[in-house]
Amino acid sequence: MMHKYPVGASVYFEAGIHAGGARGLCKVVRHMPVERDNRILYRIKSPTENFERTVEEDNLQKD
Repeated sequence: MMHKYPVGASVYFEAGIHAGGARGLCKVVRHMPVERDNRILYRIKSPTENFERTVEEDNLQKD
């Protein structure tokens, strides 16, 4: 499985039902290893938050 968004890309984070957080424009900080259940994960950073978060690719859209 390949990551869809490159590091440094601007993406729109849409939090899912079980995920909290600031929705909106974020930057991909790094790719995380693919999980055993084939979930593709990213570390992202929102300019409105002081920390990074780990999110699934399904919660991201191209800016």
